[in-house]
Amino acid sequence: MNRLLRILKHRWLDETDTRRALNPAAVERLRQSVLTSERRHSGEIRVCVEAGLPLSYLWRGLSARDRAITMFGKLRVWDTEHNNGVLIYLLLAEHAIEIVADRGLARHVPHEHWTPIVAGMREAFRARHFEAGLQAAIAAVDALLGQHFALAPGAVNPNELPDDPHLR
Repeated sequence: MNRLLRILKHRWLDETDTRRALNPAAVERLRQSVLTSERRHSGEIRVCVEAGLPLSYLWRGLSARDRAITMFGKLRVWDTEHNNGVLIYLLLAEHAIEIVADRGLARHVPHEHWTPIVAGMREAFRARHFEAGLQAAIAAVDALLGQHFALAPGAVNPNELPDDPHLR
């Protein structure tokens, strides 16, 4: 019975719910935050917000973390010159938040360091402040990337990945 309820919950939500959580103006502001951030360091940040998991994930009992790792690959976050891409993933149906950092950044930042960032996002999302929660996460990731992968004076970070949030 739990599987059926989970499937119904995920099928109930769709892209309309995602766009309700983040309207076009919010999406543009998030894009600008990512763009501005990536001018300060060599890292790449991607934001992915999905209403629900695909049916294939639900049938197999896979988690939001499984989906975040898949999206990390699909969105090519792993495919950066310095292996320092970060995916900020939100699954609306389960109120699940995942941050997946590539191995270049993971060498410097232990997994436990993401816990307070996720907790802050969770608080904002409970209050239905999706943009604010994502903006705070982008700022936190920006600070870490700036600390470990700052650009030299006069250097430019080639934009390796799209800056706009991926919404589904």
